[in-house]
Amino acid sequence: MKTLLIPIYTILLLNLLWHSCSEPTINKVSIQDQIKKEAVADHAGIASAHPAASLIGLEILEEGGNAVDAAIATQFALAVCYPVAGNIGGGGFMVLRNADGTTDALDFREMAPGAAHKDMYLDPEGNVIKGLSTNGHLASGVPGTVSGMIEAFDKYSALKDWSKLLNPSIELARNGVELTIREAKALNRYKERFEKVNTRPSRFVKNSEWLPGEILKQPELAQVLEAIRDNGFDGFYKGWVADSIVAEMQRGGGIITHEDLSNYEAKWRKPLIGQYKGNTIISMPPPSSGGIALQQLLGSIEPYDIGNYGFHSKEAIHLMIEAERRVYADRATHLGDSDYYNVPLEGLITDEYNNDRMSTFDPQKASLSSDIEAGTPVPYESEETTHFSIVDEKGNAVSVTTTINTGYGSKVVVGGAGFFLNNEMDDFSAKPGVPNYFGLVGNEANKIQPGKRMLSSMTPTIVLNSDQELKIVVGTPGGSTIITSVFQTIVNILDFEMDATEATQACRFHHQWLPDATFYEPDCFSDDMIKSLSDMGHTLKSRAEVTGGSGLIGKIETIIKRADGKLEIAADRRADDTALGY
Repeated sequence: MKTLLIPIYTILLLNLLWHSCSEPTINKVSIQDQIKKEAVADHAGIASAHPAASLIGLEILEEGGNAVDAAIATQFALAVCYPVAGNIGGGGFMVLRNADGTTDALDFREMAPGAAHKDMYLDPEGNVIKGLSTNGHLASGVPGTVSGMIEAFDKYSALKDWSKLLNPSIELARNGVELTIREAKALNRYKERFEKVNTRPSRFVKNSEWLPGEILKQPELAQVLEAIRDNGFDGFYKGWVADSIVAEMQRGGGIITHEDLSNYEAKWRKPLIGQYKGNTIISMPPPSSGGIALQQLLGSIEPYDIGNYGFHSKEAIHLMIEAERRVYADRATHLGDSDYYNVPLEGLITDEYNNDRMSTFDPQKASLSSDIEAGTPVPYESEETTHFSIVDEKGNAVSVTTTINTGYGSKVVVGGAGFFLNNEMDDFSAKPGVPNYFGLVGNEANKIQPGKRMLSSMTPTIVLNSDQELKIVVGTPGGSTIITSVFQTIVNILDFEMDATEATQACRFHHQWLPDATFYEPDCFSDDMIKSLSDMGHTLKSRAEVTGGSGLIGKIETIIKRADGKLEIAADRRADDTALGY
């Protein structure tokens, strides 16, 4: 080991010993104590949603794995220790920038089952049936995560040892992981919903309440991970695991079949690459809306000297809200799976188009969303998610955002297999103009079709400086707020000259065209600022008052490569996210 960090296996052993002793004689090494919000590293670093996953990813880096190896190990670890969003029953996106300058993008987004159709969530009168696309078996798309990790391994692994990347998570599932304070509360909060939709008992429900520090063992999930380790693609998409998924569908009225599973394919796509004030922005193309929307947002504000306006000045906030309003209007109309719909990608990100979109911007007055419609770009020519950012010793960088959509996805645990299925079908447009769970509206571009990938807001992003050297690796969960959170973090770094910790921990706000309101985190704006923006015509709402709960926006994971070559690694203060490096 190159660091003084306690290996994850040591933590697990001490935890298990502590819990098995009637009168403990050793000090308990709590996973809660391993949560670390910032680090400065000479060689490599990782920030992820859970300390156990960050520890496993870091150990792979220390043992000679590259950023992709660490990403694979981290992804499977999150499926064990962070079941609210980490997954093998969901999907996501990976953006890579290799040390040799080459880039790539991997799409392992979920797909609509073969029996899916555009009216599947409507009643006989054509109205959307509330909850049908978010809870239960019919809400699930065909999972893509396992296929994505296999594709990434085959193309980019340095270790070339698949078992080495899976074994830590298998041990974590079999021996158990200690629940953090947040995880225990979340499992208790969702207990009734788990019981309502599941057809078999699961490890996530028990008679008494979960307590922080309890050990959650998942032997069924360990067996699934062993099948994936030993049989690769066939270990999940065929064989007994696939049988378990299909049997679960049949018990609960879902529509995923053996054919849907065996036909799933992760796809390599061309990254979306743009420029912002001399920096190169590398992000994800459709079916993610994140990359396009991020490029549009940055392009919309580039002509303005936002750096001199000052962080969270009235002028900066107003400019960013107005850019967000216009970009989300375009998202609702123009974006969908480019394999099924001719997305006007190039037209949406040109300077000319975004300058025209901002031509109605009034520095003194807010626009009305009712007056803002989608633009007409040049035609096509040719809350709960999780994110992790990784940079290895050689300078390879990986940005991965993965999801099962809302917390614990569809709430369905596959009987006998022990993992949650996603509720990503809600990310399609169940009906044109009708908002989804996150309040986002969509139209023809994102209608449900068999085999189609639903539109996403995930925005895994890598930024290079003017010398084409690595500058930033960033991303976040957060549903519709993902795009604006990444946007604001990048602006914090490039325009307001913040370091990784400042940029990551800064409070955030969000506007998405409809509803026509700006949502802000608790204590984000002063009373004077709220009044000033309101006087300009903005409608501001505390996200905590509107949505309940904490009202926090996103969980950013940021790595900045400094001019001296060191890595600044920051994990969001808003949850158990952990930053590590060596």
